[in-house]
Amino acid sequence: MSTSEAPAAATVIPIDDAARQHGKAPAVATAAATAPPPPAAATAPRKTGLPFFRRADRGSRCVALVDLVLRVAAFGPTLAAAIATGTSDETLSVFTQFFQFRARFDDFPALLFFMVANAIAAGYLVLSLPFSAAVVLRPQAIGLRHLLLVCDTIIVAMLTAAAAAAAAIVDLAHSGNVRANWVPICMQFHGFCQRTSGAVVASFLAVLVFVFLIILAAFAIRKR
Repeated sequence: MSTSEAPAAATVIPIDDAARQHGKAPAVATAAATAPPPPAAATAPRKTGLPFFRRADRGSRCVALVDLVLRVAAFGPTLAAAIATGTSDETLSVFTQFFQFRARFDDFPALLFFMVANAIAAGYLVLSLPFSAAVVLRPQAIGLRHLLLVCDTIIVAMLTAAAAAAAAIVDLAHSGNVRANWVPICMQFHGFCQRTSGAVVASFLAVLVFVFLIILAAFAIRKR
């Protein structure tokens, strides 16, 4: 061989081509294919509701809603009793120039107290509605429940005393008193007796509603 001839160029076979020729995938590709997928980013659990409307407060919220409805229902009888008593004024059509027969609520101190007590109770019910609505929205507000319970107890005591005193006067007006020689006046003053009797019934109905309010408030406070 002559020394002038150049050596033949060597053939370089890439590793990947050699692997393909033997039917094998590259090691790098195999490792990439067999590598487990990256873990998904942990996501915080999505809250489905606001803590303001917790499921645990549903019972307390229902009790507070019943309390609100009962306050609205009690407002009507107390206002009606106050108006009926305040307008109970009747004068007999048969009278002379010197004698007039008249029956008016302020002639009886018990009926005057009865009218004032019902007016106070009606005003209190209106003022207590925002507090009761706040308890519906926030059942965990125990302070408002205590405040309403104390005020309801005071109002029901006053209203019961006024209704009992008015009931005694109305019974005396209907039946009289034979021993005291007091004649019944309802035989002449029909309109006066009808108004006062209806007012007493409405006031006792409001007392019953207040009793339910106190029971509900005590139950809700004990449950909390």
